Formats: sequence, C-alpha cells, structure tokens
Amino acid sequence: MAQQDKKRKRMSASSMPVRRRGCNFCKDHIEEIDWKNTGGLRRYMSERGKIRARRITGVCRRHQRQLAVAIKRAREMALLPYVSD
Repeated sequence: MAQQDKKRKRMSASSMPVRRRGCNFCKDHIEEIDWKNTGGLRRYMSERGKIRARRITGVCRRHQRQLAVAIKRAREMALLPYVSD
C-alpha cells in the first residue's frame, strides 16, 4: 500500500488548469479608463489601498497599465487615498 502512494501523483494548485476570465474593460469596449470614476477604480484596489495585480483582477495588460495610471492620477487629485488605515 505504501508503494502505491508513492507512485500516485498529487495535483497541486499550480498544476490545476486555470480558466482565464476576460478583461471587463475589453468586454465593455472601453478605450480609456477615466480617473474621475472613483467608484470603479476602488474595485481594483485592496482594502489597504494597493493596486491589485492582473492575475487577481483578470484585466488585460493594456488596461492594467491604464488602470494604474488612472488610480495614481486620482490619488494625486485627492479622490483616492494612498493608504487606508
């Protein structure tokens, strides 16, 4: 019985197939992300105020760059916080 356990492969989280979800901005045909839309931008920030990664949000590379710039501009204009307490 012990030898069978050694031969049996275990599926880890990294070997499981990942289903990629599409970019919400691409689905809605949004060309530019507006920095004034603070409600929409907060969705892509953590509770502590950090910008969430692409692999977590499911946003494409192009829109992730636009999203980061929009969040930074909204922070500069004091619409979004840099850090949450």
